[in-house]
Amino acid sequence: MTNKIFSIGAALAILTPLHAHAMNYKTDHFNFSLTGYGTIGIIEPNFEKPDIIDDFRVRGQIVYMPSNTHSFGAVYMLDEDAVYEEKWLHDAFAFWQWRGVGRIEAGFTDSVAHKLGLGLPDVGGMRINHDSLIYRKMGTDDRRPVIANNEITNGSEALRLNIVSASHSNVQYGVSVAGITGDYDYGVDAGIKIKQSAAKTKYAFSIGASFMNHLDNYETAVFVPNVTADWRAQFALGTNIQYNSWVFALNGRLIYDENPIGVAADGITAGAGVSYDLLNYTLSLSYIFSDTGIWHDDFSNYADHTALASFRYKYSKYVDGWTSVGVSRAEPFLAAGLRVTF
Repeated sequence: MTNKIFSIGAALAILTPLHAHAMNYKTDHFNFSLTGYGTIGIIEPNFEKPDIIDDFRVRGQIVYMPSNTHSFGAVYMLDEDAVYEEKWLHDAFAFWQWRGVGRIEAGFTDSVAHKLGLGLPDVGGMRINHDSLIYRKMGTDDRRPVIANNEITNGSEALRLNIVSASHSNVQYGVSVAGITGDYDYGVDAGIKIKQSAAKTKYAFSIGASFMNHLDNYETAVFVPNVTADWRAQFALGTNIQYNSWVFALNGRLIYDENPIGVAADGITAGAGVSYDLLNYTLSLSYIFSDTGIWHDDFSNYADHTALASFRYKYSKYVDGWTSVGVSRAEPFLAAGLRVTF
């Protein structure tokens, strides 16, 4: 539980080792690691017509360590999103890490503002912090759009250079530049994270900002229309506070598109959450508000509320079962599943 607060945001591990339970093979100068999880379960929107939930992630990393100061490596990750969208380069990049100084990443991966962001402490299998399965399963093709992710995202389909510092005096920061894509001319972003993990009450705070120029049918997520606009600006805030077995979280994101064409895909989204650990049991409550299209008088704006309660029982360090109940898009739902981690 001690480090739980700093594992909520997916990219907080940018300068840390791979997740626990990794499959490792190590020599004097090389380290091969494989991590991942698989989830299988069901969801029942309106408590009828059950649908299958399948989700997985496999991440491989190879690191060459010529000295204790420098390391070079490569990462490839394949997940359910990549298969669903038929985009096989969600995470494929090389890196150079300088101990105590920072890290440079080059390739296809998320931006620094996203990696230094902070999500909500949900313990279910609906993936609410990254292209949530809730909205996909609740139906979105012929219904109002939802900005589902509260953290900044510029996608990972463009070639990107990330430069991020090591953590000094509990502060970590970085910048990103991206281009060579048909989705937009270029994108730049920056993020900063401040954390305190040595006290009884632990906390983390993040700020991120992003600018993308000349978006051309850019797909931000499966829950909102593709974006064609002169430019897009984003700003995000997030905080996590841990006290004993309690974790509290708040986050939010603002998106503005200049002169969008078609259906609006910008707006605001905000979330709040809390979780509690007791032995092998964890309970979490999360709430997300989304309001899409509020900046433009010639578009309709669409507000959505999602509330979710999740429960997890950890059978072992490799296997846990979870169940979630909630409401989204004005419809209740029930979901449950089994997750295996390695």
